[in-house]
Amino acid sequence: MANIKSSKKAIKTIAKRTENNHELKATVKNCIKNCDKAIASGDVDAAKTKLNEAQKNIDKAVSKGLVKANTAAREKSRLSNKVKNMK
Repeated sequence: MANIKSSKKAIKTIAKRTENNHELKATVKNCIKNCDKAIASGDVDAAKTKLNEAQKNIDKAVSKGLVKANTAAREKSRLSNKVKNMK
């Protein structure tokens, strides 16, 4: 455990950031899974809404610096291609 007051404060802020980062990453993963489930079920409208939600959360993760831009673009591209090729 840290002895210096500023180090103790830093530990608290790091813990908060880590928790928020894990939460957002989990949200992104769940959105991608939900979109894949909608695609597998064959529901076009649900898949499109889930795709929009997933893209929004992926972009949010990029803006926070949790995911690299190319990784996010690849994920969004894969999902949109799956939705486009559903018919």
